[in-house]
Amino acid sequence: MYMLQTASYTDCGGRPYNEDTCLGCTDEKSLCLVVADGLGGHGGGEQASEMAAQVICRGWDGRADKELLIQLIRRANEAVLALQTPACAMKTTAAVLTVEDSRAVWAHVGDSRLYHFHNGKLIFQTKDHSVAQMGVVLGDITPDEIRFHPDRSRVLRALGQDGELKVEAAERQLEKGKHAFLLCSDGFWEYVMEREMEHELNAARDPADWIERMRRYLNERIPEDNDNNTAAVAWLEIV
Repeated sequence: MYMLQTASYTDCGGRPYNEDTCLGCTDEKSLCLVVADGLGGHGGGEQASEMAAQVICRGWDGRADKELLIQLIRRANEAVLALQTPACAMKTTAAVLTVEDSRAVWAHVGDSRLYHFHNGKLIFQTKDHSVAQMGVVLGDITPDEIRFHPDRSRVLRALGQDGELKVEAAERQLEKGKHAFLLCSDGFWEYVMEREMEHELNAARDPADWIERMRRYLNERIPEDNDNNTAAVAWLEIV
């Protein structure tokens, strides 16, 4: 037996416009979810994130294939580069999940994250391509200290960058049980701790309820000028 459910939201937060994009397509046994966060400091972030998400979803053929996903993200990178002008070097992050039956493949560029939970426990999360994450690698700060580090917004990889784009990707054959995936922009994960994601997952009745429960933490903590925030979740049960 196999069951697949999804939910998502995006919000401009305290900003005048939303540079995040959340897009997905799904059927009973496969899905593709994309969360992209345009880098506001470069201008054109909304266009960049929307273009990247559309290219990935349009190119997806229903398979959970690592090489295909890397190729789609690189194709999205070329599309973002094609939109750039001398006055607007638009860029975007991307986190992408594809699932086919009991196989999952994910990839990311930048600091939009993917979390994987199995039977209510967090078992994996992506590592940001950022200066703050490098501080963790070097032992200068803890993973939790990334959230409000002065360099947390300094992204080291992004679609639309100069030079070769390195895409970090992984694949997993999913074991029997309940799987939950969370894809989110930094405007979301900065205010919701991993232990809180896990706690609310175990209390939630469905994917939409899980998102709303996590957003309560965000809404209690955000400043008035908080960033755009976006999350997409998928629940899979394999019996």
